[in-house]
Amino acid sequence: MESIAKNGAGFNQDLYIVGNGVIAKALAVALTVHGRKVTILRGSTDEQAVVCENIQIEIGDRILAADVTISSISNYDKLDGIILLTNKSFGNQGLADKLKLKAKQSPIVFLQNGLYIESSFIELGFTELYRCVLLATSQSITKNKVRFRSVASSPVGVVKGSEEVLNRIIEQLDTDIFSFRAEADIQQVIWKKVISNCVFNSICPLLETDNGIFHRNESALQIAKTVIRECLAVAKENGIQLTEDEVLQNVLAISKMSDGQKISTYQDILNKRETEIETLNFAIVKAALLTGKVHVPVTALLGEMTKLKSELSRT
Repeated sequence: MESIAKNGAGFNQDLYIVGNGVIAKALAVALTVHGRKVTILRGSTDEQAVVCENIQIEIGDRILAADVTISSISNYDKLDGIILLTNKSFGNQGLADKLKLKAKQSPIVFLQNGLYIESSFIELGFTELYRCVLLATSQSITKNKVRFRSVASSPVGVVKGSEEVLNRIIEQLDTDIFSFRAEADIQQVIWKKVISNCVFNSICPLLETDNGIFHRNESALQIAKTVIRECLAVAKENGIQLTEDEVLQNVLAISKMSDGQKISTYQDILNKRETEIETLNFAIVKAALLTGKVHVPVTALLGEMTKLKSELSRT
Protein backbone atom coordinates (compact mmCIF):
# COMPACT_ATOMS: atom_id res chain seq x y z
CA MET A 1 0.00 0.00 0.00
CA GLU A 2 1.33 3.44 -0.94
CA SER A 3 1.04 6.45 1.34
CA ILE A 4 2.38 9.50 -0.50
CA ALA A 5 3.00 13.09 0.58
CA LYS A 6 4.14 15.36 -2.25
CA ASN A 7 5.35 18.92 -1.98
CA GLY A 8 2.32 21.18 -2.13
CA ALA A 9 4.34 24.38 -2.72
CA GLY A 10 2.15 27.00 -4.34
CA PHE A 11 -1.07 25.31 -3.29
CA ASN A 12 -1.83 26.99 0.00
CA GLN A 13 -5.62 27.46 -0.13
CA ASP A 14 -7.79 25.22 2.00
CA LEU A 15 -10.06 22.80 0.19
CA TYR A 16 -13.41 21.83 1.72
CA ILE A 17 -15.24 18.84 0.25
CA VAL A 18 -18.93 18.82 1.16
CA GLY A 19 -20.33 15.29 1.28
CA ASN A 20 -18.72 12.06 2.40
CA GLY A 21 -19.56 9.70 -0.44
CA VAL A 22 -17.30 7.73 -2.77
CA ILE A 23 -16.30 10.69 -4.98
CA ALA A 24 -15.54 12.82 -1.91
CA LYS A 25 -13.32 10.09 -0.47
CA ALA A 26 -11.44 9.53 -3.75
CA LEU A 27 -10.92 13.26 -4.25
CA ALA A 28 -9.81 13.80 -0.65
CA VAL A 29 -7.13 11.13 -0.94
CA ALA A 30 -5.95 12.35 -4.36
CA LEU A 31 -5.57 15.91 -3.07
CA THR A 32 -4.08 15.00 0.32
CA VAL A 33 -1.34 12.77 -1.08
CA HIS A 34 -0.36 15.69 -3.32
CA GLY A 35 0.09 18.01 -0.36
CA ARG A 36 -3.19 19.92 -0.40
CA LYS A 37 -4.93 20.80 2.85
CA VAL A 38 -8.29 19.02 2.67
CA THR A 39 -11.26 18.74 4.99
CA ILE A 40 -14.38 16.68 4.31
CA LEU A 41 -17.51 18.39 5.61
CA ARG A 42 -20.67 16.42 6.28
CA GLY A 43 -23.36 18.16 4.26
CA SER A 44 -26.44 17.36 6.32
CA THR A 45 -25.10 16.44 9.78
CA ASP A 46 -24.33 19.30 12.16
CA GLU A 47 -22.35 19.64 15.38
CA GLN A 48 -20.40 16.41 14.98
CA ALA A 49 -16.99 15.94 16.56
CA VAL A 50 -13.98 16.48 14.31
CA VAL A 51 -12.31 13.16 13.49
CA CYS A 52 -9.37 12.01 11.39
CA GLU A 53 -9.96 8.90 9.31
CA ASN A 54 -7.64 6.86 7.14
CA ILE A 55 -9.21 6.57 3.70
CA GLN A 56 -7.98 4.25 0.96
CA ILE A 57 -8.61 4.29 -2.77
CA GLU A 58 -8.00 1.36 -5.06
CA ILE A 59 -6.80 2.35 -8.54
CA GLY A 60 -6.10 -0.67 -10.67
CA ASP A 61 -3.46 -2.66 -8.80
CA ARG A 62 -2.49 0.29 -6.54
CA ILE A 63 -3.89 1.31 -3.18
CA LEU A 64 -3.33 4.89 -2.01
CA ALA A 65 -4.05 5.99 1.55
CA ALA A 66 -4.34 9.29 3.37
CA ASP A 67 -5.46 10.56 6.77
CA VAL A 68 -8.32 12.99 6.16
CA THR A 69 -10.01 15.37 8.62
CA ILE A 70 -13.80 15.01 8.70
CA SER A 71 -15.92 17.76 10.23
CA SER A 72 -19.27 19.56 9.90
CA ILE A 73 -20.19 22.92 8.39
CA SER A 74 -21.63 23.98 11.75
CA ASN A 75 -18.14 23.76 13.28
CA TYR A 76 -17.02 26.78 11.23
CA ASP A 77 -17.87 30.47 11.48
CA LYS A 78 -16.25 31.06 8.09
CA LEU A 79 -15.05 28.82 5.27
CA ASP A 80 -12.17 30.54 3.50
CA GLY A 81 -10.99 28.43 0.59
CA ILE A 82 -12.39 26.44 -2.33
CA ILE A 83 -15.61 24.57 -1.54
CA LEU A 84 -16.28 21.42 -3.54
CA LEU A 85 -19.83 20.09 -3.51
CA THR A 86 -20.03 16.31 -3.89
CA ASN A 87 -23.25 15.92 -1.92
CA LYS A 88 -26.49 14.87 -3.61
CA SER A 89 -27.87 17.83 -5.56
CA PHE A 90 -31.32 17.63 -3.92
CA GLY A 91 -29.69 19.06 -0.81
CA ASN A 92 -28.41 22.23 -2.50
CA GLN A 93 -31.18 24.55 -1.29
CA GLY A 94 -30.47 23.75 2.34
CA LEU A 95 -26.74 23.85 1.71
CA ALA A 96 -26.92 27.29 0.11
CA ASP A 97 -28.75 28.54 3.20
CA LYS A 98 -26.04 27.10 5.45
CA LEU A 99 -23.19 28.60 3.42
CA LYS A 100 -24.61 32.07 2.67
CA LEU A 101 -23.13 33.62 5.84
CA LYS A 102 -19.99 31.48 5.91
CA ALA A 103 -18.77 31.22 2.35
CA LYS A 104 -20.61 33.67 0.09
CA GLN A 105 -17.36 35.02 -1.38
CA SER A 106 -15.56 31.68 -1.64
CA PRO A 107 -15.43 29.77 -4.94
CA ILE A 108 -18.07 27.02 -5.03
CA VAL A 109 -17.42 24.10 -7.39
CA PHE A 110 -20.34 21.77 -8.15
CA LEU A 111 -19.21 18.16 -8.71
CA GLN A 112 -22.79 16.95 -9.03
CA ASN A 113 -25.16 15.58 -11.64
CA GLY A 114 -28.12 17.43 -13.09
CA LEU A 115 -29.50 20.54 -14.72
CA TYR A 116 -29.87 23.90 -12.94
CA ILE A 117 -28.35 22.59 -9.71
CA GLU A 118 -26.74 26.01 -9.08
CA SER A 119 -30.05 27.90 -9.02
CA SER A 120 -30.42 28.16 -5.21
CA PHE A 121 -26.89 29.60 -4.93
CA ILE A 122 -27.58 32.10 -7.71
CA GLU A 123 -30.80 33.22 -6.02
CA LEU A 124 -28.91 33.86 -2.75
CA GLY A 125 -26.29 36.02 -4.49
CA PHE A 126 -23.21 33.80 -4.48
CA THR A 127 -20.66 35.38 -6.83
CA GLU A 128 -18.13 32.61 -7.54
CA LEU A 129 -19.87 29.52 -8.96
CA TYR A 130 -18.14 26.89 -11.09
CA ARG A 131 -19.47 23.67 -12.56
CA CYS A 132 -17.58 20.40 -12.96
CA VAL A 133 -18.71 17.47 -15.07
CA LEU A 134 -17.17 14.38 -13.50
CA LEU A 135 -15.56 11.95 -15.91
CA ALA A 136 -14.67 9.44 -13.24
CA THR A 137 -16.29 6.52 -11.46
CA SER A 138 -16.03 5.42 -7.86
CA GLN A 139 -17.63 2.62 -5.91
CA SER A 140 -17.55 1.69 -2.24
CA ILE A 141 -15.62 -1.40 -1.14
CA THR A 142 -15.79 -0.82 2.62
CA LYS A 143 -16.69 2.19 4.79
CA ASN A 144 -13.36 3.94 4.17
CA LYS A 145 -12.15 2.22 1.03
CA VAL A 146 -13.33 2.96 -2.52
CA ARG A 147 -12.50 1.73 -5.98
CA PHE A 148 -11.75 4.68 -8.27
CA ARG A 149 -11.21 5.19 -11.98
CA SER A 150 -10.62 8.44 -13.85
CA VAL A 151 -11.93 8.07 -17.40
CA ALA A 152 -10.61 11.47 -18.58
CA SER A 153 -9.83 14.92 -17.17
CA SER A 154 -13.04 16.32 -15.68
CA PRO A 155 -13.95 19.69 -17.24
CA VAL A 156 -14.71 22.70 -15.04
CA GLY A 157 -16.33 25.90 -16.32
CA VAL A 158 -17.68 29.23 -15.14
CA VAL A 159 -21.33 29.66 -14.11
CA LYS A 160 -20.65 32.95 -12.33
CA GLY A 161 -17.12 34.17 -11.80
CA SER A 162 -13.95 34.62 -13.83
CA GLU A 163 -11.49 32.64 -15.91
CA GLU A 164 -8.71 33.77 -13.57
CA VAL A 165 -10.36 32.13 -10.57
CA LEU A 166 -11.23 29.09 -12.69
CA ASN A 167 -7.58 28.63 -13.58
CA ARG A 168 -6.60 28.90 -9.90
CA ILE A 169 -9.20 26.24 -9.09
CA ILE A 170 -7.76 23.90 -11.71
CA GLU A 171 -4.26 24.45 -10.30
CA GLN A 172 -5.53 23.41 -6.89
CA LEU A 173 -7.55 20.39 -7.98
CA ASP A 174 -5.62 18.78 -10.81
CA THR A 175 -3.50 15.74 -9.91
CA ASP A 176 -2.23 12.71 -11.78
CA ILE A 177 -4.74 10.62 -9.80
CA PHE A 178 -7.89 12.70 -10.28
CA SER A 179 -7.43 15.16 -13.14
CA PHE A 180 -9.32 18.36 -14.03
CA ARG A 181 -9.19 20.88 -16.88
CA ALA A 182 -10.74 24.26 -17.70
CA GLU A 183 -13.68 24.18 -20.15
CA ALA A 184 -14.93 27.28 -22.01
CA ASP A 185 -18.30 25.80 -23.09
CA ILE A 186 -19.35 24.00 -19.93
CA GLN A 187 -23.09 24.13 -20.69
CA GLN A 188 -22.74 21.87 -23.72
CA VAL A 189 -20.73 19.38 -21.65
CA ILE A 190 -23.34 19.56 -18.86
CA TRP A 191 -26.21 18.75 -21.24
CA LYS A 192 -24.31 15.86 -22.81
CA LYS A 193 -23.62 14.37 -19.37
CA VAL A 194 -27.18 14.98 -18.14
CA ILE A 195 -28.68 13.22 -21.16
CA SER A 196 -26.36 10.26 -20.61
CA ASN A 197 -27.32 10.25 -16.92
CA CYS A 198 -31.02 10.23 -17.82
CA VAL A 199 -30.31 6.98 -19.65
CA PHE A 200 -28.19 5.26 -17.00
CA ASN A 201 -29.87 6.59 -13.86
CA SER A 202 -33.38 5.51 -14.83
CA ILE A 203 -33.05 2.46 -17.07
CA CYS A 204 -30.38 0.61 -15.06
CA PRO A 205 -32.18 0.82 -11.68
CA LEU A 206 -35.48 -0.21 -13.26
CA LEU A 207 -33.86 -3.22 -14.93
CA GLU A 208 -31.84 -3.86 -11.75
CA THR A 209 -28.67 -4.18 -13.77
CA ASP A 210 -25.23 -2.67 -14.21
CA ASN A 211 -24.01 0.02 -16.61
CA GLY A 212 -22.85 -2.49 -19.19
CA ILE A 213 -26.39 -3.36 -20.26
CA PHE A 214 -26.42 -0.92 -23.20
CA HIS A 215 -23.52 -2.47 -25.07
CA ARG A 216 -24.72 -5.98 -24.23
CA ASN A 217 -28.44 -5.77 -24.94
CA GLU A 218 -30.06 -4.30 -28.05
CA SER A 219 -33.50 -3.84 -26.48
CA ALA A 220 -32.05 -1.75 -23.64
CA LEU A 221 -30.08 0.25 -26.21
CA GLN A 222 -33.28 1.04 -28.15
CA ILE A 223 -34.88 2.48 -25.00
CA ALA A 224 -31.73 4.52 -24.46
CA LYS A 225 -31.96 5.89 -28.00
CA THR A 226 -35.55 7.02 -27.39
CA VAL A 227 -34.50 8.89 -24.24
CA ILE A 228 -31.57 10.47 -26.07
CA ARG A 229 -33.81 11.71 -28.91
CA GLU A 230 -36.32 13.24 -26.50
CA CYS A 231 -33.62 14.97 -24.46
CA LEU A 232 -31.81 16.26 -27.55
CA ALA A 233 -35.00 17.99 -28.69
CA VAL A 234 -35.11 19.82 -25.35
CA ALA A 235 -31.40 20.66 -25.56
CA LYS A 236 -31.88 22.15 -29.05
CA GLU A 237 -34.66 24.44 -27.77
CA ASN A 238 -32.18 25.63 -25.12
CA GLY A 239 -29.51 26.50 -27.67
CA ILE A 240 -27.42 23.37 -27.14
CA GLN A 241 -26.27 21.69 -30.35
CA LEU A 242 -25.55 18.01 -29.85
CA THR A 243 -25.99 15.12 -32.25
CA GLU A 244 -27.65 11.82 -31.48
CA ASP A 245 -24.54 9.93 -32.54
CA GLU A 246 -22.15 11.77 -30.20
CA VAL A 247 -24.42 11.24 -27.19
CA LEU A 248 -25.05 7.62 -28.14
CA GLN A 249 -21.32 6.97 -28.53
CA ASN A 250 -20.77 8.55 -25.12
CA VAL A 251 -23.38 6.24 -23.57
CA LEU A 252 -21.81 3.19 -25.21
CA ALA A 253 -18.30 4.22 -24.15
CA ILE A 254 -19.43 4.64 -20.54
CA SER A 255 -21.32 1.35 -20.72
CA LYS A 256 -18.22 -0.53 -21.87
CA MET A 257 -15.81 1.18 -19.46
CA SER A 258 -18.04 0.62 -16.43
CA ASP A 259 -19.38 -2.81 -17.35
CA GLY A 260 -20.34 -4.58 -14.12
CA GLN A 261 -20.57 -1.36 -12.10
CA LYS A 262 -23.89 -0.11 -10.70
CA ILE A 263 -24.92 3.48 -11.46
CA SER A 264 -25.22 5.80 -8.44
CA THR A 265 -29.04 5.89 -8.51
CA TYR A 266 -29.21 2.10 -8.40
CA GLN A 267 -26.73 2.09 -5.50
CA ASP A 268 -28.87 4.70 -3.72
CA ILE A 269 -32.01 2.60 -4.15
CA LEU A 270 -30.26 -0.52 -2.89
CA ASN A 271 -29.03 1.42 0.14
CA LYS A 272 -32.47 2.97 0.75
CA ARG A 273 -31.27 6.51 0.03
CA GLU A 274 -32.95 9.34 -1.85
CA THR A 275 -31.87 9.69 -5.49
CA GLU A 276 -30.98 12.60 -7.79
CA ILE A 277 -33.65 11.77 -10.36
CA GLU A 278 -35.27 15.20 -9.75
CA THR A 279 -32.28 16.97 -11.32
CA LEU A 280 -32.05 14.48 -14.18
CA ASN A 281 -35.22 13.14 -15.85
CA PHE A 282 -37.53 15.55 -14.04
CA ALA A 283 -35.28 18.52 -14.87
CA ILE A 284 -35.54 17.56 -18.55
CA VAL A 285 -39.33 17.35 -18.18
CA LYS A 286 -39.43 20.86 -16.65
CA ALA A 287 -37.17 22.23 -19.36
CA ALA A 288 -39.42 20.66 -22.00
CA LEU A 289 -42.53 22.24 -20.45
CA LEU A 290 -40.86 25.66 -20.47
CA THR A 291 -40.27 25.41 -24.22
CA GLY A 292 -43.93 24.65 -24.84
CA LYS A 293 -42.85 22.77 -27.97
CA VAL A 294 -41.26 19.48 -26.90
CA HIS A 295 -42.73 16.36 -25.30
CA VAL A 296 -40.65 13.77 -23.45
CA PRO A 297 -43.08 10.98 -22.48
CA VAL A 298 -40.56 8.14 -22.17
CA THR A 299 -38.04 10.21 -20.21
CA ALA A 300 -40.84 11.34 -17.90
CA LEU A 301 -42.25 7.83 -17.37
CA LEU A 302 -38.84 6.36 -16.61
CA GLY A 303 -38.27 9.16 -14.11
CA GLU A 304 -41.61 8.55 -12.41
CA MET A 305 -40.94 4.82 -12.15
CA THR A 306 -37.44 5.39 -10.76
CA LYS A 307 -38.80 7.82 -8.18
CA LEU A 308 -41.49 5.32 -7.16
CA LYS A 309 -38.94 2.49 -6.94
CA SER A 310 -36.80 4.68 -4.69
CA GLU A 311 -39.77 5.59 -2.45
CA LEU A 312 -40.82 1.94 -2.17
CA SER A 313 -37.28 0.93 -1.17
CA ARG A 314 -37.46 3.39 1.77
CA THR A 315 -40.88 2.34 3.12
